[in-house]
Amino acid sequence: MPFQYDILQPEEQDAQRASQELAQLLEEFLMPLLIVLDRLIDKRLVRTLVQVCVAIIRFRNNKQGLLLSELGSYLDGYAQQSKTATAGTKRVGNLLRSIKWNFLQIDHYLLEEADKEVTRMREQGKRIICPWDESVIEKAESEKLEGICPVTSSKAKRLQRSKKGMVFNFPPKKAITVAGMQWTAALIIGMEGRVKVAVMSWWTTRGDDATKLREQQEKLLRKVVRKWGDQLLHIFDRGAASGPWIQVLQKLRVRFVIRWKKGHIFFNEKGEKKKLWQIGLHKKYLSHKEIRDNHTGEKMPCDIWWAPIWHEQYTYQLYLVKVRVNKKVWYLVTNERIRTAEQAWEIVFAYRRRWQIELVFRYGKSELAMESPRLYAMENRLKLLGIVTLVYAFLLHLLTPIHGDLVEMILHLKCKRTGKRCKKAITPLYRLRWAISRLWDDYRPSLGYLLAPNIQTLQSLADKRC
Repeated sequence: MPFQYDILQPEEQDAQRASQELAQLLEEFLMPLLIVLDRLIDKRLVRTLVQVCVAIIRFRNNKQGLLLSELGSYLDGYAQQSKTATAGTKRVGNLLRSIKWNFLQIDHYLLEEADKEVTRMREQGKRIICPWDESVIEKAESEKLEGICPVTSSKAKRLQRSKKGMVFNFPPKKAITVAGMQWTAALIIGMEGRVKVAVMSWWTTRGDDATKLREQQEKLLRKVVRKWGDQLLHIFDRGAASGPWIQVLQKLRVRFVIRWKKGHIFFNEKGEKKKLWQIGLHKKYLSHKEIRDNHTGEKMPCDIWWAPIWHEQYTYQLYLVKVRVNKKVWYLVTNERIRTAEQAWEIVFAYRRRWQIELVFRYGKSELAMESPRLYAMENRLKLLGIVTLVYAFLLHLLTPIHGDLVEMILHLKCKRTGKRCKKAITPLYRLRWAISRLWDDYRPSLGYLLAPNIQTLQSLADKRC
């Protein structure tokens, strides 16, 4: 006579089904890359790649999240493989050390995935934005790793800030530098909605692979321009505000918006040579709106003024959009034609979307532990960081509307929140990864939905469907 405990409760059935469905979605998402790798490396290493993605999502630890020994202990999913952490660590190492593949396969895959988003937005007639920015991966205690170079520590800068009424620190005379790697990235986004990773690059200024910032930026920009031409509006922050860089943009015929520093020299409508802050001085702002703050969501007044300008190192006409918001003034320089207030506001809102790439850097460092790898060889480190980027791209993929019901179920099962802010969150990335991690810890998925599995995996899948 069967007992009541032999039957899974409805909530447990939902959790088990959601766990397996997520694993299948992961394999479907990675399928184009897995097909390419299957031609280059052993099928067992291809399976290991999928397992590493699952392990990265499951193991949430900012300090040790990408240690091979830790990932090896989470490396299961295929029957009778990696029953011990030592065996799993060896398999992860074999995957990363294999000379038959490199980071370029992942880079090409991300570019093709972003191309699908570009095609979708172009068919809908939407403006396509490509924000660019740089960050660093800090390895402050490292000395012997390949590809390590001096980088400005953003962490030290953040810790040295004074806090009113609590902590006072004198501003340092010179920025603190530590060992690390340079990090450049670009996204594909619209004026609202989903985010896609276009390119991710980690590079160094020392050693055999040494390069410079502008050389790396131009290399990546050429790759993007070859793929999409002039379909994108490229957004740059003040680090890209220079004459030599806009010469590169002119040579590649790129549409751009750059936030410029106020002390640089331009020519106004009358041909007078002035600093940027002097152009439009004492002029009345031409349009006014209330916009929402990206951090607090509160409404704040915003005024804009625009006018044509010229730069001595750029042949064609440029336009200045002067923005006064939150007691600050932005100087946005673009080669997009501005004749009306609507066109000027579109440039302002396009620049504000650049904040999405700052969120990518923060998520990679704080949630995906991108600063924790301890691999000596730079090539192996790039492969591991590329796999982490695949995980991030998959989490973004889950936030598309087609998977809305599944995401809502996962959040309800493993990370339920009753607060108004959590319920209305458009991209609950942190909660989503937390929920998937807990779900896969409690209900282990069986991998092998696309790759040819062994007989034990087929049996386990058959048992779960009965």
